Amino acid sequence: MSFFSSLKREQKEAIGLLQIGTLLEYFDLMLYVHMAVLLNELFFPKTEPHTAALLTALTFCSTFVLRPFGALIFGHIGDTFGRKPTVVITTSMMAMSCVLMANLPTYAEIGISAAWIVILCRILQGLSSMGEIAGAQIYVTEITKPPLQYPVVSFLNVMPDIGGMLALSVASLVITMGLNWRIAFWVGAVIAVVGSVARTRLRETPQFLDMKKQNAKKTKEERETDLKKSAKLSRFDKFIKNKKINKKTLLAYFFVQCGWPICFYVAFIYMNPTLKAVHGYSSEDIIFHNFFLSIVGLFASILWAMLSFKIYPLKLLTLKAIVFGGFSILLPMLILKAPSSYFIFMLQSLILIFPLDNMPAMAIFVKNFHISKRFTMVVFGFALAHALMYVSTSFGLVYLTEFFGHYGLWVIMLPVTSAFLWGVHHFKNLERASGVSSFFSGTARNDGCNRALKNEFETTIFFF
Repeated sequence: MSFFSSLKREQKEAIGLLQIGTLLEYFDLMLYVHMAVLLNELFFPKTEPHTAALLTALTFCSTFVLRPFGALIFGHIGDTFGRKPTVVITTSMMAMSCVLMANLPTYAEIGISAAWIVILCRILQGLSSMGEIAGAQIYVTEITKPPLQYPVVSFLNVMPDIGGMLALSVASLVITMGLNWRIAFWVGAVIAVVGSVARTRLRETPQFLDMKKQNAKKTKEERETDLKKSAKLSRFDKFIKNKKINKKTLLAYFFVQCGWPICFYVAFIYMNPTLKAVHGYSSEDIIFHNFFLSIVGLFASILWAMLSFKIYPLKLLTLKAIVFGGFSILLPMLILKAPSSYFIFMLQSLILIFPLDNMPAMAIFVKNFHISKRFTMVVFGFALAHALMYVSTSFGLVYLTEFFGHYGLWVIMLPVTSAFLWGVHHFKNLERASGVSSFFSGTARNDGCNRALKNEFETTIFFF
């Protein structure tokens, strides 16, 4: 009997719904990001280049800056009421923001109010996407087991790439055909509504239900004993103990999550002024250029997910970090000497092929947090890292490159790479202590295991 047939129908349905829902959610989120070079001209006043760069950074960062506060809200919902309600709520929020964007008057019609409403919509989209992807990853981690767990959770990370690619294709189609840009957001709104309805079919994860039952059985004496013990701790230590969190593990997870924001920003946004000023690109050209770039990112994500069938995920993350770090040292010089836009495209592609992200090890990070506060910590660490890094990267690079040119990239990229490697090393130690990583250590994998992995590969391709 193949591994595929051993999965329950509810598991297959849940994974399929979460994959499709994540794809649709990130289609909506990335729609504005990739159309920003055009839409910012409609919703913001015309300014000189430096101010325009700051406005672009503000619009981009507004999606992430309030995410930590949203993480605490959605984390509480996810850990108190369940994983299912959280993903349904976040999808509904995305639908609301897309409807608002589709009907929003431009700066020429209502002045600066248009800019503030755009920023509000981006905040709503950022909050909803945060609970979406993290909630889906936690859900799938809790209903699957290694080694299938690694690629299945990783393919959830492929869905945002597909969503971004579809957003770029719709944006390119609308612009190329001379259609009204609002059509793209109406498509996004319909997609979000369909995703919200579909996710009402999800069932709560067994691990969460078991945890709730155990808490309900806890006696009054046990609760009083826990309160007496916590009263002797400092405020921060009390917070950590109550949340059942290891401080070092939380810090390592934070460092790992700091990597992707700078990769995304440098690949998709940082190069845009160079393409415009040096290579004569228009806004429409950049959208078309980024569409092909998104295809590269998609295939890279699929490759890393597939490799996790045979290579331990944390080893893959170490490899990516080493390659990315070496490339970061050369990047400023390569940008300065870029002879054409095709060379710029190659540099952007290398960043997306070897990015600092959690792919394909997210399941490992998730399961190293206690289930009672797993949703809160996973989402909060993700949100805080992305908020700090997107803000420091987008605004910081405006000034760093003004004083140091492209060499200002080193100030952010090199320390982040070092911190990422330390975080991965910490989780390697945790996995080694638990004995999980021994599964991938050569002799532990016999022919029967190889056959199981083959069946698991077929299973994941079905879900994908």
